[in-house]
Amino acid sequence: MIDVKSNRKIPFLCFVLLTFLSGCAKDRSMNPSPDGEKVKIYIKMPEDLELRSMRVMYRSAVCQRVTYDGDGRPERVDGHNGFEVPLQRREGDLYGANLFVDGGGPCEWRLSNVMFGMTYRDPSRFGENVLVGGGGGVIVVFDHNNPQLSVGRRVAVEGSELKIVKDYYLWLNERYTGGYVKRASLSGCGSGYITYEARQARNVYFEPVFHPEFVVTSVAPKKHAVGDFIKFFYPDGTVESDPEGRPNFKKMQEIRLRAEAKK
Repeated sequence: MIDVKSNRKIPFLCFVLLTFLSGCAKDRSMNPSPDGEKVKIYIKMPEDLELRSMRVMYRSAVCQRVTYDGDGRPERVDGHNGFEVPLQRREGDLYGANLFVDGGGPCEWRLSNVMFGMTYRDPSRFGENVLVGGGGGVIVVFDHNNPQLSVGRRVAVEGSELKIVKDYYLWLNERYTGGYVKRASLSGCGSGYITYEARQARNVYFEPVFHPEFVVTSVAPKKHAVGDFIKFFYPDGTVESDPEGRPNFKKMQEIRLRAEAKK
């Protein structure tokens, strides 16, 4: 026997489903005004380093999405639209890109953050199987949202000009657990990405100052053992163990400055 009451619900359910599907098809394209306000990115890249692709994130309060907290409760947050933007060579070792603050379109996209950085260009000079490591990442946030990758140090900056000039050292690290791996990474102040909260910034300049003649190496324990940490071999001949698993940046700075003072 057919349940007439149940059968009457079918058209209503179809209507709800079609409405939901049509909402998913919302135009999320960007359409910035040609004369709109821009953020100008400039990066000065040393010859020993190589630029990574710059990741750009726009967000929208119009085209929101639903996320769930740890208790499974829904929460509406700004929608996102992320993509890679190539950095064009300006002149010599200077690269750059111009980004619209207002991305336009039906979603009214707004520039949220950018991620960029560099890696060591030629790890093979230290061995055929040496891999490219991390380090040297920067995030600049232009709005109230957290970046999609939120690790490392955070710095609040006021004003339209953001100038970032930081020292970096080469870090050769060897690991045995899970299979032998050797990487050529970059060691700077802090770990992971440095995040700058710079909502008014419209000119961003980044200059990594690389010191290739000062190299720190590390060797991880071959087996996990309590109290057995990674050993770091510094260019002045000292050896230290560190539970944090990263080179001592302050020590590298002191070693370099002492060496330069003797010249």
